[in-house]
Amino acid sequence: MIRSLLKIGFILVIGILIYNYFKGTPEEQATSEKIFGQARSLVGSVGQMISSEKQKFDAGKYDAALDKLGGAYRTIRNQAGKVDDKLMTRLDELEQRRLKLETELSEINKADQSAATPPPKGAKIDPKTKQTIGAKVVDQEIRKQQLQQKLQQLIDDSDKLMQQGAQK
Repeated sequence: MIRSLLKIGFILVIGILIYNYFKGTPEEQATSEKIFGQARSLVGSVGQMISSEKQKFDAGKYDAALDKLGGAYRTIRNQAGKVDDKLMTRLDELEQRRLKLETELSEINKADQSAATPPPKGAKIDPKTKQTIGAKVVDQEIRKQQLQQKLQQLIDDSDKLMQQGAQK
């Protein structure tokens, strides 16, 4: 119900802005023009941010972090004689999380590659398909942000484990 009210409110605001832009007083037209300019700027900024994150993602930003974690885990395992069972159990859990993140990263990369395939030249794309493509792009960005958060949490947990191992 709240979602419906928000949609109706959003449509109402857009309607008022469009009306004011074309039929309003000069002050209302100036205000509407300013709002539309800010909206264009916002969309451009979001586009640049998505492009920047995609470049970082394509450059292997997350791959390198996962590889470093794998190396750290191997180092701890090599010195397993000095580590108690609780630390080894925790290390196993962190290693499983790292493997899940690698799998998720590979799935995201595959989805990015399939989304990057342009439609054939001259092919007409209906608005519903465009909307679906846009939704997929947004979903990919959300997945990337979630992956980054999970990776940061894994790094933090790994640091804690290393500190515990160093204290013993």
